[in-house]
Amino acid sequence: MATFGSEKQANIVGGDIQNEGPGPEIMAADTLEGDDVVNTRGEDLGNIKDIMIDVPSGRVAYAVLSSGGFLGLGDKLFAIPWSALTLDADRKCFILDVEKDHLKNAPGFDKDHWPSMADPTWANEVHSFYGQKGYWRGQTEQSNPSSTLGSTDRTEIGPDDV
Repeated sequence: MATFGSEKQANIVGGDIQNEGPGPEIMAADTLEGDDVVNTRGEDLGNIKDIMIDVPSGRVAYAVLSSGGFLGLGDKLFAIPWSALTLDADRKCFILDVEKDHLKNAPGFDKDHWPSMADPTWANEVHSFYGQKGYWRGQTEQSNPSSTLGSTDRTEIGPDDV
């Protein structure tokens, strides 16, 4: 498996890594949407609704897990740190090492009220809940996500610039 950095990202198990074309190491985000998420006991936790990208860093930040409800109605959404997931390429699902009852206490949201995912306090809470180090933290920066998360240099582009 190719490794381009020291920071932990999602693990991959199974699958033919010698196949032609994309996957399982590089895949289109929309091919992962709808994939089931199970825990290590094989219990169904829900499915992937969205993949959230940290645009300035170019990294996958979270997978949004949809759990409960029926046909998208009444479901609760959870931002799962990408590093907390393992892709099972053979079963075409993700594995999240969390008990089903523990997930009920996870920071969640509904489809009409998304959190500010660039907020350092929220991000630390979510990563801490899943026992993960924040993806934005460098080797020497251990506890201040606000210096890299949520602070982006933006260039204003006017209609004449496009």
